[in-house]
Amino acid sequence: MTDDADARSAADLVAEEWRFLLGAGHDLIDAGTVRAAYAQPRLRQLFPQVGHGVLYFSGCTGTPAAHVGGEVRPRGTDGRFLVRGPKGVGTLGRTETLEEAFAPVVANLPEECGPAVLGGAGRV
Repeated sequence: MTDDADARSAADLVAEEWRFLLGAGHDLIDAGTVRAAYAQPRLRQLFPQVGHGVLYFSGCTGTPAAHVGGEVRPRGTDGRFLVRGPKGVGTLGRTETLEEAFAPVVANLPEECGPAVLGGAGRV
């Protein structure tokens, strides 16, 4: 495969996963959380993943994942969203809205973080 073919295939997988998460018919995560993340162009090019109702992002399409940026946890008892670093390590902040919550996730992306690549973390 050429680099162009790899990029198209990775982009197709990323787009497919976003379509799945944005679509109706699943209960993995709150749809508003997915829409707020998808509104961020830099996050939209990464591979979205969900675990325990938390949306996080990978720089690759396979496993192991290459966690980047951070994650937004559902509203806590204080009514705010908790924003954590990659793999849930460290606190990036607490916000009132989902739109505000994804700003520190984007700001925490490495500068060289580009579109997701095919394969697991060894490829990133």
